[in-house]
Amino acid sequence: MNTIFEAKDRQMPFLTLILFTWILGITGWAQSPTPAADIPDLWLPKLEGKTIAVVANNTSRVGETHLVDFLVANNVTIKRVFSPEHGFRGKAAAGEHVSSEIDEKTGIPLVSLYGNHKKPAPSEVADVDLVLFDIQDVGVRFYTYISTMTYVMEACAENGIPFYILDRPNPHGNLIDGPILEPEFTSFVGLHPVPIAHGMTVGEYAAMVKGEGWIKDSKKLDLSVFVCNNYTHESVYELPVAPSPNLPNQASIMLYPSLCLFEGTVVSIGRGTDLPFQQFGAPWFEDLGTTFTPTSRSEAPHPKYENEECYGVELASFGENFMHNYEKLYIFWLLEAHRQYNGDEPFFTNYFRLLAGTEKLQKQIEHGWSEAQIRESWEEGLSEFKLVREKYLLYE
Repeated sequence: MNTIFEAKDRQMPFLTLILFTWILGITGWAQSPTPAADIPDLWLPKLEGKTIAVVANNTSRVGETHLVDFLVANNVTIKRVFSPEHGFRGKAAAGEHVSSEIDEKTGIPLVSLYGNHKKPAPSEVADVDLVLFDIQDVGVRFYTYISTMTYVMEACAENGIPFYILDRPNPHGNLIDGPILEPEFTSFVGLHPVPIAHGMTVGEYAAMVKGEGWIKDSKKLDLSVFVCNNYTHESVYELPVAPSPNLPNQASIMLYPSLCLFEGTVVSIGRGTDLPFQQFGAPWFEDLGTTFTPTSRSEAPHPKYENEECYGVELASFGENFMHNYEKLYIFWLLEAHRQYNGDEPFFTNYFRLLAGTEKLQKQIEHGWSEAQIRESWEEGLSEFKLVREKYLLYE
């Protein structure tokens, strides 16, 4: 059976949010989470007779079929597809220019929402009845898909276009940790005052963006979220499709929230190797049992320490078997790497402050703060964020 819940009964009287859920029946056995896209009976009838735009990439799937191909096969009229960082088919490297073009398979125009064109123009949404969003996120502030979603939400709000989300599980749904972003460090890798790991699905995050007024004309946005089945924030969810070229497997996804801060330092996290985000190191590291040599490849053009042998630590097994239950950012590695460093150039780059969302973390590390002291400095901000977050949760 299908059940519709009205959000006005969920502490959000101003939020026009319809939650669609599929109840399979009473069972005592835990079942694997099911993304909303894989329950088309919930949302496909809502698209009948509509002309739509889709925000999608390679993770947008209905079973084994790409969402766009599924919609075309079901006679849904798609005016255009908006693609985020890494492109529509998910092949572009991080930060690589993504151009607008035509999808060869369907002939549908593709509009890149990356680089200098992050927000749809009024003309790109005004000729559709609604915008449908279906992208797998990983629950981390600096993973840019939620930034893209925010800009599309704002374009929809300003132009009176409904915004539908096919929700997907957050593989880090139980992880809420890190410093809260401060306004002066707002960027595409951090738009909102949330911690590094926010513990929300994209549907919940969108509800918060609207409810907290983080976009223009937020109260005008007609937001609908089609929810996952059998998902809780403690669910272990292994992504069926790599969400981006340098997160190829579950181990890399589990380690990503902790290791990505190294991107703003002189340490490599294995881009240009077979284990991106599953190891870290540098030529100046002590010999800790792992060596790797980054090389330029399609998913990592000209990586840090290209063609140089790096010493470091391999973490693939650790990430896959331990990180989900740790429920914190693993910052010991960052502190230890900084302790070992004695090079001439600064350990931190300017990018580190954007990733951290603050300059405080860099200063704390430079001044020798312990992990316990750093974590204590996060507590007040995390407690305040959790109170805000609670208002928008759609899952246990």
